[in-house]
Amino acid sequence: MGGVSHTSLSPLPSSDHADTTARLRSALLGASFTADGLLDLLGAPAYAALARSETVPALRATRGDTPLETLVRLFLLQQPVPYARVAEVLPVEDALESGWLTRTGGDEVVASVDIRPYGGPDGEDWFIVSDLGCAVGGAGGIGSRDEEVVLGVGGASTTLAGITVRRPVDSALDLGTGSGIQALHIAQHATRVTATDLNPRALHIAALTLALSGAPAADLRQGSLFEPIRADETYDLIVSNPPFVISPGARLTYRDGGMGGDDLCRTLVQEAGDRLNEGGYAQFLANWQHVEGEDWQDRLRSWVPRGCDAWIVQREVQDVTQYAELWLRDSGDHRADQADYQARYDAWLDEFEARKVKAVGFGWITLRRTTAAEPSVTVEEWPHSVEQPLGEAVREHFDRVDYLRRNDDAGLLAGHFRLVAEVVQEQVGLPGAEDPEHVVLRQHRGMRRATKVDTVGAGFAGVCDGTLSAGRILDAIAQLVGEDPVLLRDRTPAQIRLLVEQGFLEPVE
Repeated sequence: MGGVSHTSLSPLPSSDHADTTARLRSALLGASFTADGLLDLLGAPAYAALARSETVPALRATRGDTPLETLVRLFLLQQPVPYARVAEVLPVEDALESGWLTRTGGDEVVASVDIRPYGGPDGEDWFIVSDLGCAVGGAGGIGSRDEEVVLGVGGASTTLAGITVRRPVDSALDLGTGSGIQALHIAQHATRVTATDLNPRALHIAALTLALSGAPAADLRQGSLFEPIRADETYDLIVSNPPFVISPGARLTYRDGGMGGDDLCRTLVQEAGDRLNEGGYAQFLANWQHVEGEDWQDRLRSWVPRGCDAWIVQREVQDVTQYAELWLRDSGDHRADQADYQARYDAWLDEFEARKVKAVGFGWITLRRTTAAEPSVTVEEWPHSVEQPLGEAVREHFDRVDYLRRNDDAGLLAGHFRLVAEVVQEQVGLPGAEDPEHVVLRQHRGMRRATKVDTVGAGFAGVCDGTLSAGRILDAIAQLVGEDPVLLRDRTPAQIRLLVEQGFLEPVE
């Protein structure tokens, strides 16, 4: 999509001045321009207001002239700041020469990009670069944007970062890198990082994000989906927060896929299988259509490439009117001419009607390359709260898939299990009743699942500490409740399998 002039976007800092970028990073850190420093300066209410793009509390909290207040007004609030004040904090001439700052008409300077402090998972102090007004907590907020604008880190970005499996790998690929947040994360545990984007401006900004965060440079390539990747290149990890919005046309590069319906997400998932090394993971955020007369779970199962296990979780569903309104507001169309807004809204609903789409789902898709004769494909709906980061829970899910694939009922009965930490039991029934109507086991970690079990299942889970085999525990329960141990051994493995599959029990091998 290159080659079009967009005068509304400001010139970007040079990515060739490594020394200046390093000095800028040092100055930012020296002034405590970090996630923790912002919270200390602004206080929780003003800090939370920034995340809603409400700047007045932060402006009030930065009326002084400390170095940190100067940097917040300059880079987060996009306020002109006197040259002399900036010179006390930053290498101002170098920053002007390399394009991080520009002069105004008076004796003031302004930032050319948003710079948002971002705390890494192990306490790293990172900085996410984005176009002016496009950082979460930046001064611009949500509004009408140039089609090639590059956004900062938002809820989708942090969600994907949280669910990504973090393990040392040789090679990793970030498809549609945007401001570079995923590349920044995977650079911490991958020897080689490749990052692609259709938008050349995004690749430039991703390079700035990596450099200003003190991270290794990535192999940056321009192109759509897997186009920039050579036929012989495969990876241990692929991540993508793609432009997944299902819209009529491709007006905004940062969010609209440019293919019909959910074809972009489907294509991305289907083509990922051949790009994965054995045991490698591909993890995506995606939207998918709920089509009249079609099971949405079957639709997603059809996306999974051969030779891959898959775990697909639908987190949210919106009817088509909610969906259209959400993204029209995202682009600021609701504040434009009312006739134009209604025409765009109408076009969106026309598109959905033509495709018989009744709703749109949002969620996570994880693939894992496998040699198993029968790959496991799990598609589920889980709209409830979870505990991020979930990367380890994702890895454990596929470990359990392997275990259950290796073990039939006899194997389960011979196995040893341990109840995972922070599982509680709830009994549901009428007050005063001798026995509960049912028993619920509930997790307080990871996916925070809840599942119904019978009294045998609850008793079995409660005594699982890894010392006795499942069969011996069931024999003891049978003797206790006066049941035939053979019948109990026959009917309980299905319940054990479910408890293992959902992460309530972990095998002790």
